[in-house]
Amino acid sequence: MDLFDSDDDTSSISSSSTMRSERPGVDEVQVHKDLMLDQSLDALYEKRSSTREQALASIVDAFNSDLQHEFVEKKFATLLHQCLHCTKKGSSKETSLASHVIGLLALTVGLGDQAQEILEESVTPLSQALKSGREALKITSILECLAVITFVGGTDPEQTERSMQIIWQMIHPKLGSNVVATKPSPAVITTVVSSWAFLLTTVDRWTLGPKFWQEIVTYLSSLLEKEDRSVRIAAGEALALVFESGTLEKFAAEAKESANNGSVKEGSVSQEALIHMHGLKSKVVNQVRDLSAEAGGKGSAKKDLNTQRNLFKDLVEFLEDGYAPETSTKVGGDYLQTSTWYQMIQLNFLKHFLGGGFIKHMQENEFLHDVFSFTPKKIGGRGSNMSSEEKRMFKSPNSALNKARTQFLNKQRMLAKNMNDGHYAATVENE
Repeated sequence: MDLFDSDDDTSSISSSSTMRSERPGVDEVQVHKDLMLDQSLDALYEKRSSTREQALASIVDAFNSDLQHEFVEKKFATLLHQCLHCTKKGSSKETSLASHVIGLLALTVGLGDQAQEILEESVTPLSQALKSGREALKITSILECLAVITFVGGTDPEQTERSMQIIWQMIHPKLGSNVVATKPSPAVITTVVSSWAFLLTTVDRWTLGPKFWQEIVTYLSSLLEKEDRSVRIAAGEALALVFESGTLEKFAAEAKESANNGSVKEGSVSQEALIHMHGLKSKVVNQVRDLSAEAGGKGSAKKDLNTQRNLFKDLVEFLEDGYAPETSTKVGGDYLQTSTWYQMIQLNFLKHFLGGGFIKHMQENEFLHDVFSFTPKKIGGRGSNMSSEEKRMFKSPNSALNKARTQFLNKQRMLAKNMNDGHYAATVENE
């Protein structure tokens, strides 16, 4: 008999009692965890900043260790708005923790109206928080949060473009509306580039204009010369993604067509501009080749030296021969495979954001299963212990979640097809 599908209250009570006796302490532990989450949420109303910080840290731990669907179903709006309040007036640490909770909340709810609500409710407060201080911890956490909530909740190109512009203008204000008065730290530059590239992986059929292509490649190329190794690695991954889009080949095809027809198509690339672009690519190839063989000493984070060498060896092979690296990540008893730069960049970013919660989420988070087309052999947690209400919410083919999931899967398939065809392109409007 299925406990949750039974309409017989007496049977349910009896089965529940039997289950508790067969699993002594399990229900009590869950009740304790739920109580701790409730107490942590209540503590966000406290005046003392250190109390709120401790509560937010507890919520992060809870969302990392398990998918808190039942808690979110009851307390979604309260948790979101209290976290946003914390980003407005809290310390850098409090803002950082609150931003992380908001990102975890988006990954937990997955596709649908709630993810869209998180994005729309958060963009303005997070943008304002970026302008209110320059502490690296605060800035990087907000940028990563903005990237994650846009990745989950952004349903149209305009929303993604808006977030990408907010992120990019932190280090390259001439492409944004606000002038950054202070020089960004290496940590901020790294986070900006990786967050921007993470969102670039989601964009379909934008037109990356020739002028912007040159500006972005020129800037990322300049970052390959920086002392900080993490900056160089982030710039290398972003360049791989830009070149994987096939945009340069598209420009070349348009220029050839214009030359053959004897007419210049509006927005197409001149021969001079095309020569300059190929020159930029050649420069990047030489830079990447040098970094793939770096002997060490340049940059303080020596532990990243092998990471850099491997990344740039892969990038040299890609730029010269067109082969993207294949990766395999162990998740429990399964392996998550990637075979394109955009998949690898998505995986690396989410793995970094989730930290200790990565394995748990990859095993049980259906949104991440959809992102990576990953199906674990055994999925514990939600699937086997869902209430009838949760089953209707998550499993019904007519549910809003499943409709959003279908749209997302269709988009993923289209992105993969375009990438394989070499026509995956992206645009950010020039200011």
